[in-house]
Amino acid sequence: MSPDELVYLGILAASIPVGFLFRYLSPPVKQGAALLLGLIISIATCGLHTLHSLLTVLGTWLIIKINWRSSPALSLGWTFLYLLFFRLVTWFGLPQPTPFANAIQLLLTLKMVSLANEIQSYHLEKKKEVSAFTKSPVVGGLSHEPSLYDIMSYSYCYVGIMTGPFFRYQTYADWLQQSNPLSLPGKEPCLQRLKMVPVYGALFIAVNSVFPLSYVRTDEFLEHNYFYRFFYMVAIFFVFRMRFYSAWCGAEAGCISAGLGCYPHGALSKPGGGPTVKYSPDPNTAVEYDFKTIQNIDCYNTDFCVKVRHGMRYWNMTVQWWLHNYIYPNTPFRAYALRAGWTMLISAYWHGLHAGYYLSFLTIPLCIAAESAMEASVRARLGPMGQNIFDWIHWFLKMRAYDYMCMGFVLLKASDTISYWSSIYFIIHIIAVVCIAVGQMMKGGKKRERRERGEGEKEDVVREKSE
Repeated sequence: MSPDELVYLGILAASIPVGFLFRYLSPPVKQGAALLLGLIISIATCGLHTLHSLLTVLGTWLIIKINWRSSPALSLGWTFLYLLFFRLVTWFGLPQPTPFANAIQLLLTLKMVSLANEIQSYHLEKKKEVSAFTKSPVVGGLSHEPSLYDIMSYSYCYVGIMTGPFFRYQTYADWLQQSNPLSLPGKEPCLQRLKMVPVYGALFIAVNSVFPLSYVRTDEFLEHNYFYRFFYMVAIFFVFRMRFYSAWCGAEAGCISAGLGCYPHGALSKPGGGPTVKYSPDPNTAVEYDFKTIQNIDCYNTDFCVKVRHGMRYWNMTVQWWLHNYIYPNTPFRAYALRAGWTMLISAYWHGLHAGYYLSFLTIPLCIAAESAMEASVRARLGPMGQNIFDWIHWFLKMRAYDYMCMGFVLLKASDTISYWSSIYFIIHIIAVVCIAVGQMMKGGKKRERRERGEGEKEDVVREKSE
């Protein structure tokens, strides 16, 4: 493991016992302590680069104060433009930010855009309440506009400050105002989330030592046979998954220990978004709680869901919620594949400027279009047994598609990504294009068959009438 990864590991490990201590604090003390600890982590790992995140927060606060109506669009523009400056900062003669500063900046971008949307919704619902003389039915809305201190506290809250998961301001405010944090579940769900982390960590270290990514960039790698080169991406994506499974399960445990994102099971919470229905528990029955709001990874379904589009749903779940609610609805297209493409483009930009991100993320819409075409033209015509076989083949190709796209995500450079993809003859791109073409041909044949059947029925009717 690299020194940076050891620092991340140390922060994750320390956040779990610290979280249990926060359950003993009153709301004001909890807010101040979480802010102070977050600032200590930021300054210790980022130094002067902490100014980048501070400027982002102050800029967003100013936008909200000046024009709350347009703050969602303006904050998105401001934070994404600042991301561009942040990544090109050396062009201006400034020092390169640390990886820790980059992690904080990424999560802060999500928080600031979400905050602007929450505050806009608060003002709009408040105006409706005044005109209708009724309380807003909106679930999870703010009860007041956050102050600058509140915004700073949310931005630099130590929980998930550089590892995630993303959570809304309302989730943070609910955490501060928990009436009896010590009565909420903590130890058992925390251990449940951590039980597989040693396994994921051991597999990450073991497989990474046998299949190092750096070997892909060597001339010797290209001398191996096709099947070895093809299998290598399977191993690389396995290492990639084990790394993030370990990190995100650990990050979730840090949230659970502090009680962040704990809501009654009946609130039907969504990862990132929180409760979706108003829930009033029966005082005579025990209340069940869950931490769905801060769930960032579903390891089982990531590996075993059938479709490419579903694979995205179970990976980095809180960020997927952010993209689905703040980016996807505002795409300038109607077709699902194009809307998904636009969303993936924004996601690639958020991750960074490396060409590998764009090559990978923009392959997703192609794969989605391919699986949609095959489902409509092939799977729909099969019986139960045939559909079961189709789904297993679909799952296998889904995993290979993610193996393939992962190589762009980790190799980063366009030259390295294309070099690897060309070494396996762009196999996933070719399969996707063939599937789309087959789907279109079978769709055309189905239409022609339906038309001929209709014409035949008309002829039968005319013949019967003439007889």
